[in-house]
Amino acid sequence: MSDRPRLLPLLTGTRHGTRDAMTCLYRCGNACDHPVPNTSDNAYFGDVVNAEVSRRGVVRAGAVGALVLGFGGAAAGALAGAAPAVAAPTTPDVPEAFGFGRPSTGVGNGALTFKPIPPNKLDTLVVPNGYDHAVVIKWGDPVLPGAPAFDVHHQSAAAQSRQFGYNNDFVGVLPLDKQGRRALLVVNHEYTNEDLMFPGFPGLDGLSVEQLRTAMAAHGMSVVELERVAGTGQWKPVDSGRRPYNRRVTALSTRFDLTGPAAGSAWLKTAADPRGRTVVGTLNNCAGGVTPWGTVLSGEENFNQYFVGADAAPAELKPKLDRYGISTASRYPSGSRKWERADERFDLAKHPNEAHRFGWIVEIDPFDPESRPRKHTAMGRFKHEGANVIIARDGHVVAYMGDDERFDYLYKFVSDKKFLKGNSWAARQHNLTLLESGTLYVAQLEQTSAGEIDGSGALPSDGAFNGRGRWIKLVSGNRSFVDGMTAADVLTFTRLAGDKVGATKMDRPEDVEPSQLTGKVYVALTNNTDRGKAGKAAADEANPRNANKHGQILELVEDRNDNTAEAFAWSLPIVCGDPTDPSTFFAGYDKTKVSPISCPDNVAFDATGNLWISTDGNALGSNDGLFATAVEGPERGHLKQFLTVPIGAETCGPFITGDNRSVFVAVQHPGEITGASVENPASNWPDGDYAKPGVVVTWRLDGGPVGS
Repeated sequence: MSDRPRLLPLLTGTRHGTRDAMTCLYRCGNACDHPVPNTSDNAYFGDVVNAEVSRRGVVRAGAVGALVLGFGGAAAGALAGAAPAVAAPTTPDVPEAFGFGRPSTGVGNGALTFKPIPPNKLDTLVVPNGYDHAVVIKWGDPVLPGAPAFDVHHQSAAAQSRQFGYNNDFVGVLPLDKQGRRALLVVNHEYTNEDLMFPGFPGLDGLSVEQLRTAMAAHGMSVVELERVAGTGQWKPVDSGRRPYNRRVTALSTRFDLTGPAAGSAWLKTAADPRGRTVVGTLNNCAGGVTPWGTVLSGEENFNQYFVGADAAPAELKPKLDRYGISTASRYPSGSRKWERADERFDLAKHPNEAHRFGWIVEIDPFDPESRPRKHTAMGRFKHEGANVIIARDGHVVAYMGDDERFDYLYKFVSDKKFLKGNSWAARQHNLTLLESGTLYVAQLEQTSAGEIDGSGALPSDGAFNGRGRWIKLVSGNRSFVDGMTAADVLTFTRLAGDKVGATKMDRPEDVEPSQLTGKVYVALTNNTDRGKAGKAAADEANPRNANKHGQILELVEDRNDNTAEAFAWSLPIVCGDPTDPSTFFAGYDKTKVSPISCPDNVAFDATGNLWISTDGNALGSNDGLFATAVEGPERGHLKQFLTVPIGAETCGPFITGDNRSVFVAVQHPGEITGASVENPASNWPDGDYAKPGVVVTWRLDGGPVGS
């Protein structure tokens, strides 16, 4: 076997858009090189009579509790409802106040005034006229006080455990004061690319154990204290003083508590943890969300690639491993990371349950640096892109989640307990338990025009891709609703439960986010070039194109505008691609005025309700970027490109602060192009030498609100 991992041919216009073979190797373990894990034959509904969906929806009534959407700076006057002191007994340094900024009242009119930037292939970050940008933090920068200066030629696990990790994805910014001058940046570190990390890369088998441990330390999360620059929309890390909140969470050594019904079950017990309640590390953390009680959620996604030896796993376990993309055909499937050389728990021949301890939603409290992060089993186990939360009208917490795999599913979690308003320590401690028990659902979508869907993307005669849908109950607390599966079975092997109940196969459901202003829910469906292939699911109204290389945006409107409802209406306001392509759709807006977009990945809202969309794997041949559009009113569908990232990079995040003055994005895997190395980089962003992933902030030069 060669020491160097096998790279796939360049994926031009196929599979994951134009994602390079190097990205396919390191980010998802060559997922497209393996069979699609979902081999179920789920049924689909035909036409639903008189189920035409209104395209306008109903504005959500009532204020939602204390929302951590960022912070209202003095200029925006958005700090009504800021939370007073929280005196954590284990954390004497909790600030006197951290503001929970509320979104502006009413729904935005969509007045996005910036001039869209054109598609490009430049090795830099491009923003509109009248805006500026700056790197906030990048790989190797110090996080913990006393961290050593980064030296690419002398890396170590100990140093990396104190420095900013690799390949940042999710970005959350939580306020630390009422004035909007200080904040905490919370970032996921999804994966490493050893080709671009270590000079003279010798192949994964040639790496030393210390280099493997360094890569493990570069995974996880970072919490970094920020300060605003001179009253502008720019932010920078605090670089002196104690910085008590700064923290690194790693795959190497951080301990996580398991919560919920599956914690302590036989599936989660290992030799190192016979109780099945404590996990070391978090893997492949992709997107996430900020909760109304001031914590951050993080989704463990492509964890399968870190495990080897599944060919020697128990026979009865192999179908379950295969369903999660862990190949049981050989000891070292294509894309294996070889971490078992540094830690034998990644060898399933020795520890077959270890893989079940990843693929969860992680919750971390950035305001309590001594707290142990938790993995919530009640929210199900799959390749979580992330999770985003809204408080329903009756007070229950509702979290929406996507399983980022071709032909996999869309999920919803509704908490058993209700959110407690108020700023007392007791209320926050209660709210920290909200995701530990509840009801997990999977989505099944019906269609209004099934007979007209031919895979071409042609709009049905009723003028909309739309229909009805229902949430199928999988488990509630310790009670399973899936025949032949216990609650622990359903939560540990949630994909198999979705197969059994006939969930709708989607085109890679990634980020899912509810609007805090309207209650409507938006889903980024990135792409699926296997759609319509022989033996694979054909196009349907929610996934209307065969060989779908550009993706679409799905909008859900829950019945009665109640996020706890078990039925909903859905539509596709945006079907991505080149606006000149007849298979694209932009909510009926004039397509001559719309920016081209391909492969939507993450979504976010600004304070006035506009939807921001970042892309991953642009199949139109230009760099990935960030886009914005109104989702209500006459400007609905008027999509405009706001920025592009450097060559080879993906746009992650994004996060718009509650005062609408700063847009944060994570620039992930710049220069990740086959043949690149530290010595021969394909990108020299951001410092002019070799590529370094980093977080960027963009702001208006005149200090006004971004976008509008």
